[in-house]
Amino acid sequence: MLRDSWSRPGDGSLSDDLDPQERGPQDECGVFGVWAPGEDVAKLTYFGLYALQHRGQEAAGIAVSNGRQILVYKDMGLVSQVFDETTLASLKGHLAIGHCRYSTTGASVWKNAQPTFRPTADGSIALGHNGNLINTHELVEMVAELPPASDELDIHARDLEASTNDTGLVTALLAHHPDTSLEQRALEVLPTLRGAFSMVWMNEDTLYAARDPQGIRPLVLGRLERGWVVASEDSALATIGASVVREVEPGELVVIDSEGLRSHHFAEPEPKGCVFEYVYLARPDATISGRSVHEARVEMGRRLAREFPVDADLVMPVPESGTPAAAGYAEESGIPFGQGFVKNAYVGRTFIQPSQSLRQLGIRLKLNALPHMIRGKKIVVVDDSIVRGNTQRAQVRMLREAGALEVHVRISSPPVKWPCFYGIDFATRAELIANGLDVDEIAASVGADSLGYISLEGMVEATGQPEDRLCKACFTGEYPIPLPDERLLGKHLLEASISSESLPVLNNP
Repeated sequence: MLRDSWSRPGDGSLSDDLDPQERGPQDECGVFGVWAPGEDVAKLTYFGLYALQHRGQEAAGIAVSNGRQILVYKDMGLVSQVFDETTLASLKGHLAIGHCRYSTTGASVWKNAQPTFRPTADGSIALGHNGNLINTHELVEMVAELPPASDELDIHARDLEASTNDTGLVTALLAHHPDTSLEQRALEVLPTLRGAFSMVWMNEDTLYAARDPQGIRPLVLGRLERGWVVASEDSALATIGASVVREVEPGELVVIDSEGLRSHHFAEPEPKGCVFEYVYLARPDATISGRSVHEARVEMGRRLAREFPVDADLVMPVPESGTPAAAGYAEESGIPFGQGFVKNAYVGRTFIQPSQSLRQLGIRLKLNALPHMIRGKKIVVVDDSIVRGNTQRAQVRMLREAGALEVHVRISSPPVKWPCFYGIDFATRAELIANGLDVDEIAASVGADSLGYISLEGMVEATGQPEDRLCKACFTGEYPIPLPDERLLGKHLLEASISSESLPVLNNP
């Protein structure tokens, strides 16, 4: 019997930044899943997603099962914009998954919001994905080779799942299991996926979670008094009062139902956790591979001070991403720490585009300087990364206008020279300022008196992880999972294939 799903259409457009020309490295997505009979799983998922909001601000969604049907509610916007008390009260059940999205494959439109949904002959599937797959072209062909479903199912699937992202393809592959269980089908499909994926999905009675063999994106398992939880970061578990059990291992599938928890290893683990999680992506109160993210960032600042000391009067962060590293820099250097910028706490994401005159103010929509802290001083300003350089250029200008005598920029990651294909939406390589300029040229470009990037070795050592267990591709260009032809990569690959009506043609010279 076909189960029903419902969801609210959005307006299909959301500005992902007040000024897209100033956009820095964008987070990927946050996933959350809970199996807890007797608990209000929709509200638990809401607060779990709220704790993961930093990982994606374009869209949010929750799927809930009461054992008979799955209901999906999703829309464009922040978690707090998409859901209210009335909506959450209507999502009744014992099992739920949730997702907050930043797009890495597929445009930022409502049809690509997650969880995805797919009906099958004996139930339904809803799925949320953090990461990015690099063999999307192969998955398109695999989906095309699936036998047609019944007319009713096929029409319903097309209506619900018109997405143009890798997540929709995986959902379609998992949904086809006429002669086996969903659990067994997952063990067949997961080894065919290449790239980064931390996924949660569900049918009417079971919660599933899986992590790619490299473990590029984080995924943790937690325990409630009456159930289990999986989430992108352990900070989400703390928010809902769940205890941390362990990380989901690279190459592991976890299955949770009324019989308890089962684990399968569908691939040999080859750990290559994303080092940028420690630099910027994860919340500072998260712990990844046993290392406190906050302490890693403070240590990056300490090492940065040792590698690039300077005679200055004040160490200040770019809030909030530069704050722990700035604290470490001040501690190690002995230079006083202070706040030189005030951040507008409500500027993050908006449906309202600024006028051209406001856009010309650029970063002032997000930050304002504190002249009494800056005037007449030599300043060290600490941030996590430089992508295009536009943001730093505006910051340096603002500090000089506020009366800074000197501005010394310090960055707690090495120069970003390569794009990420595993779930972070950096600029293209041609747009990366460090790809074409050396450090002195970048300093001149942004108007700084000096510029220092932490060394690759210093950053890695600050994470407390063995270097061979980390992905550092955005700094080194050495990708741990071999990439296909560049024509088979790209955020809008599936939109392009639909418009041209043929993705496989990309294989032709």
